[in-house]
Amino acid sequence: MAPLAHRRLVVNADDFGRSDAINAGVVQAHVHGIVTSASLMVRHPAAADAVAVAHEHPGLGLGLHLDLTEWELAGDTWRARYTVVDTDDLRAVSAEVERQLESFRSLVGAEPTHLDSHQHVHRDDPVRSAAVTAAAALSIPLREHGEVRYCGAFYGQDRHGAPFPQAVTPGALTHLLRELGPGTTEIGCHPATVAETFTSYSLERPAELVALCDPGVKRTIRECGIELCQFGD
Repeated sequence: MAPLAHRRLVVNADDFGRSDAINAGVVQAHVHGIVTSASLMVRHPAAADAVAVAHEHPGLGLGLHLDLTEWELAGDTWRARYTVVDTDDLRAVSAEVERQLESFRSLVGAEPTHLDSHQHVHRDDPVRSAAVTAAAALSIPLREHGEVRYCGAFYGQDRHGAPFPQAVTPGALTHLLRELGPGTTEIGCHPATVAETFTSYSLERPAELVALCDPGVKRTIRECGIELCQFGD
């Protein structure tokens, strides 16, 4: 087994600030589970409450979850549930990234500890270029860029949007933890206290919360010598 310092883990909850149930799930998974970090969606009404509760838990790292669009599966076709900006327009994307960074600073009173994006839209250009530029200017990590490995396997749907509940059980999470390699890994998650209808990723969120707070999962972290941390560390 690798030494403690060689197996570090950031457990990051996306969509913080999206709703009251998501906020409550993130905080519960931090206080009673293994979540160490969260990515804030600054455009949504529950963002201010998310920041307020995060300030009560200074051990919870807080980054920016760039919110440019959301896609959902309708039958066999993916369609945009909403679009904030044309993700093919670099100038428009860069301006929106800066607006959301300014909103984050206004809400939080600090810079984000890290940067990522809703539904990973920064994997492709021109959003990728805008996100890389913003992260470099702030000297903060950008998901899937740099030395921190990203693990997205703790997710209750397959790549076609079909339910895949076996991926978000305590057993599945325990398996991911035991397979962690040396260095620092980020595991993404999306906990919430209840399922909500505004998102196609709904029933999976309470199931994630159960797994993230499972005593066996926490025991595995101790047994494997994994150091929980946040990006600010």
